[in-house]
Amino acid sequence: MKKRIYRAINVKEVDVEKIVLEMSGTRAVVGVDVAKEVMFAAISDKRRKVHCTVKWHHPGQTGLFIEKLEELRGYGAEVEVAMEPSGTYGDALRVGLWDACLPVWRVSPKRSHDAAEVHDGVPSLHDAKSSAIVAKLHLDEASEPWPIKSEEERTLVAALQALKVYQGQFQRNKNRIENLLARHWPGVTELLELDSATLLELLAAYGSPQAVVSNERQARKLMRRVGGRFLKGEKIEAVIDNAKHTIGMKLVEEERRLVMEIAREARRNQKESLKARRNVERLTEHHPSTEVMSEAIGKTTAAVMVAAVGDPLGYDNATAYLKATGLNLKEHSSGKNKKGGLHISKRGPGVARMFLYLAVLRLIRSNAVVRAWYAKKVARQGGKMKSKAVVAIMRKLVKALWYVARGSRFDATKLFDVRRLNLSEHVAVTVLGH
Repeated sequence: MKKRIYRAINVKEVDVEKIVLEMSGTRAVVGVDVAKEVMFAAISDKRRKVHCTVKWHHPGQTGLFIEKLEELRGYGAEVEVAMEPSGTYGDALRVGLWDACLPVWRVSPKRSHDAAEVHDGVPSLHDAKSSAIVAKLHLDEASEPWPIKSEEERTLVAALQALKVYQGQFQRNKNRIENLLARHWPGVTELLELDSATLLELLAAYGSPQAVVSNERQARKLMRRVGGRFLKGEKIEAVIDNAKHTIGMKLVEEERRLVMEIAREARRNQKESLKARRNVERLTEHHPSTEVMSEAIGKTTAAVMVAAVGDPLGYDNATAYLKATGLNLKEHSSGKNKKGGLHISKRGPGVARMFLYLAVLRLIRSNAVVRAWYAKKVARQGGKMKSKAVVAIMRKLVKALWYVARGSRFDATKLFDVRRLNLSEHVAVTVLGH
């Protein structure tokens, strides 16, 4: 191998005319290694020969780099730029390239990583080498067009990000409250759910069972106001009684203030999460796929699926749609011995999987066919692996949604072999005779 094969020059030193004279043909492929401050680009021709490796400081010299590519195009070269999706660091460059009418393609980082040793026989991966690999992968047609999202798409993504933020903050604060209550007021969670507005408001106002007892009349009034008609008087009295006889460790004043603060923040996150959820629903309410999928998975989950994964109509087949959610299976193996078996890849948006998980839990409760299959799956595994059974239903459901978006009516009986399920006679007649 030649020495200094990956030697890079500053963008100011690039001689575009010299590159054009050395190139074979007019096709110029520019592979970019994106970074926070110093970026690298390899300029290749159709024969995969790298004529120049360029480096520049971002964002100060990014404009100059784009000008060099425009100059290259001015000499008659067909300039194509390939990049890896490296967070948001490359977005400003990508926008500048599109504004200059220079098309951009996306290359998977995994493909680049896997190609490292094949490229030059050395497993190491550094900036200059990465840019050359990206260019080669694009020439090998291992890339896809990477246009800038429309304003409508960006609005939807921003709304979904807000939902993820508030939902995540709420979940973390709920976990903190669970830990504190396990020590100081363990019985209350048997009466009120951790995410119930009544419990959060009660803890935000008083912070400890002792404070609830000391302010018994006001605590009753608060629970009646927040719980409304959904909270029975017997439940309120049970909470008060539990506060009087709790076996939890008595809180010191600073601990009580901590509980109040976390509960107050959790309640705020809960309210903001609800607002964000309704906003996502509003932005997708007239989307055809959202409307038809909502019958199967609910309005919110359907909105999140369209916002996070995209329209199912944009995928060529159900397997591609499944892969986009990160629910496709991958195998961990080495030689003859498998290590860990099959697991979902989790390469898709986590928020989509989270809402799908909740949608499946609702289906298990409300749909007799889904509930029967789930029970049989769990029983076959000795009562364990309940979460794996839920994930298995999620995988089946996602594929079904691809067909639902194309006009098929959602039918849970098509997800499983119903005749192998131990359904009651009445349910079997209803399901198989519909």
